[in-house]
Amino acid sequence: MKKTSQTLLTLLLITALGFSARAATRLPAIFGDNMVLQQQSQVAIWGWSEKNSRVTVGCSWNSRKYSTKSDAGGYWKLNIHTPAASYTPQRLTISDGEKPVTLENVLIGEVWICSGQSNMEMPMKGYYNQPIEGGPEAIAHSYNRGIRCFTVQKVSKAQPQDDCSGMWEIANAQTVPNFTATGYFFGRMLNQALDIPVGLIHASWGGSHIEAWMTPESLKDIPEKPIPASDAEIKMPHGSPTVLYNGMLSPIAGYGIRGAIWYQGESNRNEPELYIKMFDNMVRGWREIWGAGDFPVYYCQIAPYNERGGRNSGYIREAQAKGMLTPNTGMAVLMDAESPDCVHPPKKKDAGERLALWALAKTYGLEKIHYRSPEVKSVEIDGRVVIITLDMFGSTTGLTTNGKEIRNFKVAGADKYFHEAKAALSGSKIYVFSPRVPQPVAVRYCFDNTSATEIFTVEGNLPLSSFRSDDW
Repeated sequence: MKKTSQTLLTLLLITALGFSARAATRLPAIFGDNMVLQQQSQVAIWGWSEKNSRVTVGCSWNSRKYSTKSDAGGYWKLNIHTPAASYTPQRLTISDGEKPVTLENVLIGEVWICSGQSNMEMPMKGYYNQPIEGGPEAIAHSYNRGIRCFTVQKVSKAQPQDDCSGMWEIANAQTVPNFTATGYFFGRMLNQALDIPVGLIHASWGGSHIEAWMTPESLKDIPEKPIPASDAEIKMPHGSPTVLYNGMLSPIAGYGIRGAIWYQGESNRNEPELYIKMFDNMVRGWREIWGAGDFPVYYCQIAPYNERGGRNSGYIREAQAKGMLTPNTGMAVLMDAESPDCVHPPKKKDAGERLALWALAKTYGLEKIHYRSPEVKSVEIDGRVVIITLDMFGSTTGLTTNGKEIRNFKVAGADKYFHEAKAALSGSKIYVFSPRVPQPVAVRYCFDNTSATEIFTVEGNLPLSSFRSDDW
């Protein structure tokens, strides 16, 4: 009898150990309570369970069950169909036959990636001695169950990671102070204009270089940016090629999104020519990894700032403007940021909302919104006068200086020496003249570190970017 009892106890222990050894279903951090799923899409859900097990995902918005089988390592992935956007809380249940994982208070809406360096990272509460204009009021009125933010914690790695740290938070006065300010104002405008939930996935790192956010494949034709083979070879945790893509974007790549917004450029100010290629490669690389087609990427042009040493920042702004040669991209001009002595302009509401104007007009079809700053269409010389014709992108109400005198034009003759010039506006044209240049051959506007624009569209109040007509 005693032997029988011992045998039974042994069998029970073996059975218990077998159950405890069975891997529980685990989801990446990006899938959690309060998340927003991209509406009307086949969105990917993935995770890890017992190897070679049947995994089933159930959604509260329909009676359909989605299932797949995990591989020999326990990894699985499947797509589920999402309905139209709604504020109705939903539930997802994921099971491999054992205790299911349930995700609560899920909304269906529009999801955007927010990435870049410190100007994207800058939170609504501001940095030390660097406030957000209108931040306190916006935070106090920020409660909105239809805006959620997931902030990816900072990780720098030489190899792609499969998970990250972070959690979805609902917008309110307790959480919004730590949201990305540019991202929050972007998401708030979309939420108000479209009246649908918005999810913001924030992944940024102050001082980061664009190459740090690029996939390994997108850097193969850029030998100037060698990729570290191991963590020990990472020279800059926020600047070495691929390390932030590996640590912060790889874990979320493939999550259902509508598009991305980007605010970066200061750290690559001294290599504007290469930046053009890297930006194009980065965008194309993200689109390939996400597998969501040529999704829109809207980005901020860096604002005037008194850089110490290095190249004139007019060149990197010029390079950023050429980023719009990449299909389905758009640039928000910030030449009126009024922050010449701080690299972090307080006008993050302007930054976020100008990005949102691009999205509302080009992604969501509200095409009567004036969303795009004027751009130089042609430059002609008529005797002593330089005539600049601007593309107004459908605006018929012309240009304004809002009462300011135009001071930031310069013209040069064949000697390539630039002199200050006077300017006058007429419709979509700007007439520029300097008494010291009888035969002008080139014109520049705000093409230096700190000069701020005085010229805006009447419709939309969007600033003219810095530019030059020469290639000197």
